[in-house]
Amino acid sequence: MKREPSPPRSDFAEEARRIGFQFASADGEVYWDESVRYVFSLAQIENDLETAVAELHALCLELVDRVAASEASLRRLRIPECAWEPIAQSWRRRDPSLYGRFDFAYDGAGPPKLLEYNADTPTSLYEAAVVQWRWLEQLTARGALPRDADQFNSLHEKLIARWSGVARGEFVHLACMMSEVEDRGTLAYIEDCARQSGLSTQALDMSDIGLARARFVDRSGRAIKRMFKLYPWEWMFADAFGRSPAILATRFVEPPWKMILANKGMLALLWEIAPRHPNLLACYFEGDARAATLGRYARKPLYSREGADVELIGAGSRVAGRAAGYGAEGFVRQELRLLPCFDRRYPALGCWVVGDEPAGMGVREDASPITSNRSRFVPHAIIDR
Repeated sequence: MKREPSPPRSDFAEEARRIGFQFASADGEVYWDESVRYVFSLAQIENDLETAVAELHALCLELVDRVAASEASLRRLRIPECAWEPIAQSWRRRDPSLYGRFDFAYDGAGPPKLLEYNADTPTSLYEAAVVQWRWLEQLTARGALPRDADQFNSLHEKLIARWSGVARGEFVHLACMMSEVEDRGTLAYIEDCARQSGLSTQALDMSDIGLARARFVDRSGRAIKRMFKLYPWEWMFADAFGRSPAILATRFVEPPWKMILANKGMLALLWEIAPRHPNLLACYFEGDARAATLGRYARKPLYSREGADVELIGAGSRVAGRAAGYGAEGFVRQELRLLPCFDRRYPALGCWVVGDEPAGMGVREDASPITSNRSRFVPHAIIDR
């Protein structure tokens, strides 16, 4: 694993316009950065990263099977009671999942260590699936990468194939907060994959969802029977309509059982069922006496996003993420594993699962060891020299 300079494409602005990549920069800051690249060997991808994704995905499903019908476990995760029945029903039906993203600390030498699992509303999908693949193709064609360079990336094909199994020919509504450019772009890409799989779809803003006769409906009055939502489950159940019987009448992507895995408390529960797993870090709920045994640790709210309200504590030092008011439900303490440092940058590896299969990777790097919504996306290549 190496970080090395890479020649930026002189026509990238035109390329971004052509493919509809509207968030290559945000608020005047670079987000997509192709002035550098990360290079991996095929063995690192296949033996370390893909294997870790497959094993952790299976372990996560085992965890959901234990937690979904356990009131005691749901209470430990601070999941509201109004969510318990939707979670239990969706798991009994085995409502299908479309995707998820495991975030790892990995330096190319030891085993990748799971930092968190973005199981409900993971983003950075379009740039991982499409933008960096086109970068690879174009740099290879222009001689800036070896002709046999490859990428850990089968996301696009697998998303299209997976949609067929998820929706089974049904009409699909897709919703997000359309005012957020990254969410809007991600939703548009996921809708395009659904359409390429042969599905009929309609995108809408979360505010366009209404209630009629205990069913969710769109503005035209059409019943929402199956909905992809780029909107967190904890927000859904905090909203007034989250307590409506319509929740039970709608099939969601991601399904309610994913709320278990989107909670940072799952890191502590995973450690309980698989202590010393090579891809896990010791983790405990903050109220657990064992949490005090961790001299160096990351303190993470049960519900938080993009590194907000995360603290890294060790050896008399403290690094804090952006304050956003998370943490009311509680915290976990996870054994501290700092991201590796390459040229004073800290890369986090987001490895994707689509359905039940490892499907690709995106690298986000920052000058801080806490990855945030301002961290840059850097493309990667597989090159066996």
